[in-house]
Amino acid sequence: MKVAIYVRVSRVDLNPENQQVELEKYAKAQGWEYQIFEEKESTRKTRPIKKEVFDKACKREFDCILIYKLDRWARSLQELINDFTILQNNKVEFRSLGENITLNQDPRNMLMIHMLGAFAEFERAMIRERTMSGLARARAEGRVGGRPRKTPPVKKPIITREDSV
Repeated sequence: MKVAIYVRVSRVDLNPENQQVELEKYAKAQGWEYQIFEEKESTRKTRPIKKEVFDKACKREFDCILIYKLDRWARSLQELINDFTILQNNKVEFRSLGENITLNQDPRNMLMIHMLGAFAEFERAMIRERTMSGLARARAEGRVGGRPRKTPPVKKPIITREDSV
């Protein structure tokens, strides 16, 4: 079986190696031929590596997509269900190692996928709510919240008429 291993982290400073090691070990134990696809610093709308894996699988270049956890693949329950429907229609298997789930026609697996997807979506919403609350508290205390800038802004010198003469 030819498998696409998809690993994703949300930021460049995170390391996808933990996911990759476990997924490779599993694929080797199964005797599968595999290719690894790594996505770093993805956003909700831009995950070009995921799109590439998905498109190749739908063209039957892969028999299966293997991921570490469902939340590494989809950011919402709706996205998860849409992707699974298309993969099922294209006869592509989908496995999540962390949840020990294989996407197939078994109604028990589909129920588990829906439940886990709903919990993942709920967890993301709770994280966002806590983050927004913390930022509001920081602003009320006169502090600036949020991620630090990658590079500090460059202050341009103020040029007066006297300087230019």
